[in-house]
Amino acid sequence: MRAQFVLSEIFIGLRRNLTMTVAVVVSAAVALGMLGVALLMLFQTSHMKDYWYNKVEVSVFMCTKDDATLHPATCANGQASQNQMNSLQSDLTANPLVQQVFPESQADAYARYQQQSAGSTSGTSMAQYVTPDQIPASLRVKLKNPSTENIDAMISSYQGQQGVETVSDQRTILQPLFKLFNGLTVSATTVAVVMVGLALMLIVNTVRLSAFSRRRETGIMRLVGASNFYIRLPFLMEGAVAGLGGVAVATLGVASFKFFLIDRVLAPNFTFTSFIGWDKVLVTVLILIPVGLLMAVGASALSLRKYLKV
Repeated sequence: MRAQFVLSEIFIGLRRNLTMTVAVVVSAAVALGMLGVALLMLFQTSHMKDYWYNKVEVSVFMCTKDDATLHPATCANGQASQNQMNSLQSDLTANPLVQQVFPESQADAYARYQQQSAGSTSGTSMAQYVTPDQIPASLRVKLKNPSTENIDAMISSYQGQQGVETVSDQRTILQPLFKLFNGLTVSATTVAVVMVGLALMLIVNTVRLSAFSRRRETGIMRLVGASNFYIRLPFLMEGAVAGLGGVAVATLGVASFKFFLIDRVLAPNFTFTSFIGWDKVLVTVLILIPVGLLMAVGASALSLRKYLKV
């Protein structure tokens, strides 16, 4: 009987304040959706760093035939010889900082470039003008401890050797992409914080209006000896229902972000890296559910302490 009464009170409260309830659901959905996007961006940045930082930290690019004028100090003879590449590979292998060396010939580098370009329309149009002898052979080096100091030591040791065009730190190359995702994360988090504040104010006002419109029923319940928790429960449940509604809409938004932006836009055009899977979307939703409930029920409880003196 008590459960039936609580459910009927929840339905009555939601019906009486339908417009405000819809506003709460929409506000909560936007807030939780932006929070979900921020979490996905955080997961994506971490995933990309793990993907790249655990692979190759330093790349030693050998001279091509066109580098004689561009890098006369180290590429005066033009194309680096196979003996120079073999000697450098042996030296790198013996280096105590190095865990493993991955040689890549010009043919292999050209094939990889063609494969990566195939996933991008602009890349495909440019790839037809690139010849294999324009792509440098390289030695890709995985360090035992990829600290900044060790990477800097590797660059200073091998930059400037004969036959070496340049030595690059791939973390530096990928830093703009990391900054992009970090910027998206900060922006989404900022919007989420603002929207959470607005949603909390809407929830407080909605519960206050609901409590005011049912002040007679509340007075009667108080006279017949109903407990504080029993009187407040319908209002708390109304907030919980609105919060879950916001979570449901936010889930659709987060799933759409993953499907359309990550899977359909970013992944086909950035084929050189890896992107998060749907398991991270599930983790994000599992985080949003308690956050949405806590936000809605917490705001309702706070409102009731002030506007429902029992």
